[in-house]
Order: sequence, then C-alpha cells, then structure tokens
Amino acid sequence: MPTIGESFGVDAERYDRTRPVYPGALVADVVTRSPGREVLDVGCGTGIAARQFQAAGCTVLGVEPDERMARFARGTGIDVEVSTFEDWAPGERRFDAVIAAQAWHWVDPAAGVAKAALVLRPGGTLAVFWHAFVPPAEVNDALAAAYERAVPDPPFDLRKVKTHGYEPLADKAAGDIRAAGGFATPEHRRYEWDQRYTRDEWLALTSTTGAFTHLPPEQAAAVLDEVAAVVEDEFTVHYSTLAVTASRAAR
Repeated sequence: MPTIGESFGVDAERYDRTRPVYPGALVADVVTRSPGREVLDVGCGTGIAARQFQAAGCTVLGVEPDERMARFARGTGIDVEVSTFEDWAPGERRFDAVIAAQAWHWVDPAAGVAKAALVLRPGGTLAVFWHAFVPPAEVNDALAAAYERAVPDPPFDLRKVKTHGYEPLADKAAGDIRAAGGFATPEHRRYEWDQRYTRDEWLALTSTTGAFTHLPPEQAAAVLDEVAAVVEDEFTVHYSTLAVTASRAAR
C-alpha cells in the first residue's frame, strides 16, 4: 500500500478535475508583491495552481515527486521536473516567487525554507497556501463515522481535519520561516469563498483526499457508498484558503 504522500497520483485526471482552483485574489497578491514573474511551483501536482499563475502572465516551472502527476501537468502545458523539492537541483536558476499549493506540509520544513531562500531573488516571495473547507455537519459526520467503521485506527480524525486541519499547518509554516531567517516577517492571509457541489461531485472530490487515495479501491468505495446514502443532492461548502507569504531579504 502506498504512503499517503505517494498516493495522490493514483488517478491524476480525477484529481485535476475535482480539486478546486485557488482564489484569483491570492494569485494576484503573490504576483503583485513579487519582483518579477518567474515562478517555481513546489509539489505542483497536476498543475492546478501553476496554470492559474501561467494565466496571470507568469512563467512557471513545477517540481513534483510523482511522475504520474508530473506527466498530467506537462500535458496541460506546464514544464515539470520530477524530484522532491529537498533533492531538486536548481543550478544557477533563480525565481521571483516560490509557491506551494496544498503541498508544503509534505516538504521537510528546514530544508524547504532553506531551498526556497536559495532560489529566490532578493525581494522574491515565498507563498504557501492550503484550502480549509467546512461541509455541512451531517455530511462530515456521516463520512467520519463510515470511515472509522471501515478503517481500523484511522490516520485522520475527519471530524476535525476539515475545520482545523490546515490552521496549524499555516501557523507552523510561518514559524519555520521565521526560525530559518533570511525572510521578512511572514504574513497570514485568508480568502473566503463558497462552492456548490452535487452529491457526485462531492464524492469524487472526497475520493482524491489523503484519507482515501492510499486505501484499497474496494475499501474506499464501501465508505463512499455509505456516505452517498446520506448526502443531499446538492449543498454548499464554505472554503477558507489560508496563505502564508514572506519576502526574501536582500542578500
């Protein structure tokens, strides 16, 4: 069985189709505060954020450890090199922004901040961000209960992770950046928005999360079938996109 971090490429097309994009205001904020438009996307996955920055006029290079995800991203027009960020060799290349969309928690914090400082131009922006989302309580409770019955010793408390799971990650990222030095004081930003889902759309999205991608298909399907029986035909999910940004100090 793959580890959670290695499992997201199991169905790259579904991942790209169902995962939400990032707020346009976030993209604009990062581009505006950066000295130029050369962007490095750490853990770029299928290229969801990379394509948004590309559409905003940036030149984007992705670094992605999963060849399946990288292959998909290349097919959408993103240049991707396959490597973990810690092991990636930048050579003399430098960038105006380093971003990580829903991926920084898979990067070693000390090595990641040091590598970002190395490859950023003076005044360049490090921006790491995550979606935190709150489905209706009955939807999340049904999912958590079904998952706990199907998965002994579950790696997630699904009743908490949707509402609180990414707040500590953002706080930790800011602390790691402060501790590493070489950056201005990290700033927290929050972008609020809503997304309407049908039952099928919600189940497809849920199946791409780390709670499911590492499970045997029959086990994941059994949990999702149970959830489908209680989910409304259509409902609204509130999202908070949490961002931590910091400017690289002059060398």
